[in-house]
This record gives sequence, C-alpha cells and structure tokens, in this order.
Amino acid sequence: MNDSADALVAGLLAGYGVAIPFGAISVLVVALTARTSFRVGAGAGLGVALADGLYAAVAVLGGTALAGMITPLAGPLRLLAVAVLLLLATHTVVRAVRQHRDPSTTTRDGRDLTTPGRAFGVVLGLTLLNPTTILYFGALILGRQASEPLTATGAAIFVAAVLTASASWQLLVAGSGSLLGRLLASPRGRLGTALVSSTLIVVLAVRLLLAD
Repeated sequence: MNDSADALVAGLLAGYGVAIPFGAISVLVVALTARTSFRVGAGAGLGVALADGLYAAVAVLGGTALAGMITPLAGPLRLLAVAVLLLLATHTVVRAVRQHRDPSTTTRDGRDLTTPGRAFGVVLGLTLLNPTTILYFGALILGRQASEPLTATGAAIFVAAVLTASASWQLLVAGSGSLLGRLLASPRGRLGTALVSSTLIVVLAVRLLLAD
C-alpha cells in the first residue's frame, strides 16, 4: 500500500474511532435535531467533525510538544466542558417546559440553537474543549512517526480522511435525531425528549467530572 492510500485508511479509521463512541456531544446532536430540524442537527454535527479535523491537523503538525502543552490544561478544560454541558442541559429543560406551557414561545428565544450556524459554532467550541481528542490524535501520530513518518501529502490526506469520517458519522447521528423528532412530534413527546436528553447530558457531565 502506498503512502497516500495508507494515510487515507489510517485517517478514516482514526476519524471513525474518535467519532463513533456515543458521548455527551452525540446525545446533544441527537436531541438538538429531534427538537429542531435535520439542518440544525447537521450544523451541530459538522461542528464536531471540524473540531476533530482541527485536532488531527494540530497533532500532525505539533506532535510531542503540543501534547505536552495540552496535558497540564486537561483538568481546567474538563471542568469548563462540564460547566457548559450543565448549562446546556439546564437551558434545554427550562425552554422545553416554557414551550410546553406556552407554544407561542417556540420561536422567540434567540439564545437557543435554532439555526445551523449557531448550532455549528456552539458545538464546535464545546468539542474543542475536550483535551482527550488532541491526546488521542497525538498518540496516533507519535506512534506512526516512530515507524513510518507521514509525508506532507500523507499528512494532508490523513487530516482530510479524519474530517470526512467524522462528518459522515455525525450526519448519520443527526439523521437518527431527525427520525426521533418525527416519531415524537407532539408537544408532550418533545418535552419528554428534552427532559431525557438533558438528564443524559447531566449524567455524562458528572461522569466526565469524576473521570481520572
């Protein structure tokens, strides 16, 4: 297998490897799509994919030095991510209850993630708070550099493959949220979806806080 093909396969495997585990961000993408639309959920999912691609690029360019810089910040970044998740969960519950009591409030709250652009930006920022992603890609790159270093072309293909794999998976996740939204289209169903998703986000935030 030549360098380009090898980098492509390695990037696809790495991208799916970091994207497929169903964590708090995946719950957020599904719940957001179920409450709004596939376009909004897709925007959020593409924010996740871009963060994965950026971290893959950073790992390719930075190697050991950047991994060493990130590690001391892992604790504070984890606490910030927990705080953002708890804030999102709280806001989701409050807004869902308000809309259930008064459906006319559905389109009045501009702070909610009701547009693809807003969802993309917020979820991109939230995903970038996860230091585990850069450490994951850093470990992969460092291991590879010790055996067969990536060429400039191979590095570009690797990053593009990571981005493609992550984006395809996130769009699939958003699609499942769109199906869930159609199944639970009633006001009571949407309230239930919001409450369940918020509970899951809180549980995942607590697990993140207690992680070693």
